[in-house]
Amino acid sequence: MSELVTCDFCGTQAPQEQTLTWSTAVERGRRQVFCDACSRQNLRAMEGKLDSEWW
Repeated sequence: MSELVTCDFCGTQAPQEQTLTWSTAVERGRRQVFCDACSRQNLRAMEGKLDSEWW
C-alpha cells in the first residue's frame, strides 16, 4: 500500500508512484507539492518564483 500525496493547491490526491509529473517547491521553509494540472496552469508564476498564494 503506498502513501497518498495531496496537491497543496487544489487538493487532488494520488499514490506517490503516480506523482512523477508533479512539481515541488519550498515556500517560507515549507515543502509544497502541486499536481501536474496545477503545475501546467501556473507554470509562469512558478518560474517567476511567486508564492502560490499569488496564483
